[in-house]
Amino acid sequence: MDRLQTLRVFQRVADEGSFAAASRSLDLSPAVVTRLVADLEAYLGTRLIQRTTRRLALTEAGQTYLERIRPILQDLDDAHALVSAQNNEPCGTLRIQTVPALATHVLGPVLAGFRSAYPGIRLVIDVDNRTDPPIEDHDVTLLGVREDYDAAVVARRLISGTEAILVASPAYLARRGTPQHPRDLVHHDCLRVAEVMRTDPWRVFRTDAPDEVFDVDVPPVLWSNHTDTLIRAALDGAGITSTTAELAAAHINSGALVRVLSPWISARLSLYAALPSRKYLPQRTRVFLDYLTDYTRKAVEQALAR
Repeated sequence: MDRLQTLRVFQRVADEGSFAAASRSLDLSPAVVTRLVADLEAYLGTRLIQRTTRRLALTEAGQTYLERIRPILQDLDDAHALVSAQNNEPCGTLRIQTVPALATHVLGPVLAGFRSAYPGIRLVIDVDNRTDPPIEDHDVTLLGVREDYDAAVVARRLISGTEAILVASPAYLARRGTPQHPRDLVHHDCLRVAEVMRTDPWRVFRTDAPDEVFDVDVPPVLWSNHTDTLIRAALDGAGITSTTAELAAAHINSGALVRVLSPWISARLSLYAALPSRKYLPQRTRVFLDYLTDYTRKAVEQALAR
């Protein structure tokens, strides 16, 4: 029995949820896949998979075994990629996880260019709105966090000190005028992220004078915990919102949004890439992080220069 191949077949059956799907994915006959899993169960002396005519499920032993062999197989793949990287173009599957706003406004704009530069890398993108996503299940998890973020995970900071800026559409500003000072926001329609009490003031400060803080007591006309909703509303002329320079960059550079009240900002944040391990960072992961960092930094610099 080829132990390594058998382990890979078992993992693929578990991931695909069926023997037939695993056989197609691995380009093996269903009979071979079934036999290899049966051989593994016979070798271990325990059943790993419960089979019925309608579904497939891992036994408790199967789930435990899968959790132990998955990082071993990943380490083997990473070691192979590390050794062969000098002679080969980056290739393989890169699994990326992030929240909806980063997926749309940070990750989305780089995908076409990255795929053109690295056609051998396949991308699997999972969008997850959880605040504590399962980092170990993905090669890269993108996190947008405040500067005082205490990373309890293996994380690489991609961009630090990015600014949460105030933006509005040209149509809104033509209709309502452009605020010249934060106090002018009381005369505008404000769109806010629902992360504080609705009665709390909107606190802003200057990038060139961080100690100069101004609290704006303005009830928002739109309050949401979904960043994309606020950006979409701002694009459609609903009012002024605050969002990070990364999320607004493409819209500012296209002219769909305009920054207002520069150099006032509402927060400083950082963009992190959380990684499952420091060991054997695959070449496909390294080139992606470098590409994303370079692209996003240039887009933000262009937007803030407008």
